[in-house]
Amino acid sequence: MSFTTILGLLINAVLVSTPPLLLAALGSCFSERSGVVNIGIEGMMTLGAFIGAMTAHYTGNGWVGFFMGGVAGMALGLMHAIACVSFNADQTIAGTAINFIGPGLAIFLSKALFNSSDSPSLTPAQKLPKMFAGRFTPGGFLYNVVETYPAAYLSILLVAVIWFVFFKSRFGMRLRACGEHPKACATLGINVRRVRYVCVLLSGFLAGLGGAFVTLSTVSQFRPSVIVGQGFIAIAAVIFGKFNPQGALIGCLIFGFCNGIKPLVGSSNAISPNLISMIPYVVTLLALILFVGNSRVPAASGKPFAKDE
Repeated sequence: MSFTTILGLLINAVLVSTPPLLLAALGSCFSERSGVVNIGIEGMMTLGAFIGAMTAHYTGNGWVGFFMGGVAGMALGLMHAIACVSFNADQTIAGTAINFIGPGLAIFLSKALFNSSDSPSLTPAQKLPKMFAGRFTPGGFLYNVVETYPAAYLSILLVAVIWFVFFKSRFGMRLRACGEHPKACATLGINVRRVRYVCVLLSGFLAGLGGAFVTLSTVSQFRPSVIVGQGFIAIAAVIFGKFNPQGALIGCLIFGFCNGIKPLVGSSNAISPNLISMIPYVVTLLALILFVGNSRVPAASGKPFAKDE
């Protein structure tokens, strides 16, 4: 293969593997910066993956399935917000519960609807569409880089939008303030609970979109192991990126690259598939070991806010 072909395959692997991580990481940024720890990203992604595949199967429209996957994640985000914001539950325990509820509910619904823990395979017409389908020669550079899922490029553009919201808007200023000094915000008339509710709901919605992207693009069906730790990798990317959307993008590109090269490296059969499967998780551990000490957590992160004063 020529250099451009190999480069195109690598870029394509990143464009397919990064969006689920990036969408989930951006959602985590919202929750964490507002002061609510959300380790339930994995469960939200898993339920979003199933609802997305199920909706696309019945409607025949990948975009509808993609959106409904986000709604499913938002539903779990609402549960997390009620527990942590309204009832001041321990945020780590609540997130752990979400990680059990999401996959459990997805498998239960899958068996109830399809008599199997796996959903039916989606046809190309039911999946997310690709840009410029049929315009380029299969296997070429432009085919791999341009003829891909528009949701992949939209997720990258979303980083700029969320950066603007965080650092250039009034809502973003209040969001960050609620994660640092919630009592001071309350004295200024800011409804801290409302801000945190909105952020946790957005966190769930984006995580659900990330899960739905997996089943509506690469995997083409829901399976219980379809997310396989991607939610935790997304959280690691947020820590790596110091809880900022632009930093999370860099982390997700690195982790997405490591995840995307698995099928490329594995096709040679020169390395054990088990070792290749370890690559994203080993890189995640190394990133946490090397960079977690340099990451400043929002001052009020994980601390319940009893009431607006």
